[in-house]
Amino acid sequence: MTGGHSERTGTLLPTAIKILIAGGFGAGKTTLVGAVSETRPLRTEEVLTETGVGVDDLSGVEEKQTTTVAMDFGRITIGDDLVLYLFGTPGQDRFWFIWDELALGALGAVVLADTRRLADCFPSIDYFEERGTPFVVAVNCFEGAKRYRLDEVQAALNLDPGVPVVLCDARERESAKEVLIRLLEHTMKLREERRRATAG
Repeated sequence: MTGGHSERTGTLLPTAIKILIAGGFGAGKTTLVGAVSETRPLRTEEVLTETGVGVDDLSGVEEKQTTTVAMDFGRITIGDDLVLYLFGTPGQDRFWFIWDELALGALGAVVLADTRRLADCFPSIDYFEERGTPFVVAVNCFEGAKRYRLDEVQAALNLDPGVPVVLCDARERESAKEVLIRLLEHTMKLREERRRATAG
């Protein structure tokens, strides 16, 4: 987190926090960043072509016509003193070389889950667990998709009991914002627990 005092204006600069939006191919990462960003989001989407046949798995998301090839970027202000910078990661394995660069300096992450392709979450979850990056799992409620209880999703993904699992609609700004706030709360809770463990 970065924040400070501006000598030029004499005002306190807002704290800037970097958040990653991850998940499988077609889980709704670009949609969430676009829904919540207060500025026009930067997108690096390309049309799916025959080159991706046999490489990109479209089962469950057959209607998808574009894919993120680098990242999505958006920004949202939370209160007067907090700005979140959102970096949406590409979902396919062939773009994983970008992840380490995007993850530098990130406070935490949102892993978007699509219950039609729940196993697609595992690479993101493994990545953040290995790096010790706090994350929440947000189940994107697609129309027509089977609904599961949050505890069923938690068990299916073999998540640590402390990892929050929440429902969301990536198309809705308020729903996406609630997910981000939940991540911030989770991250602050973990920091406080680590501080107490160190102090004790």
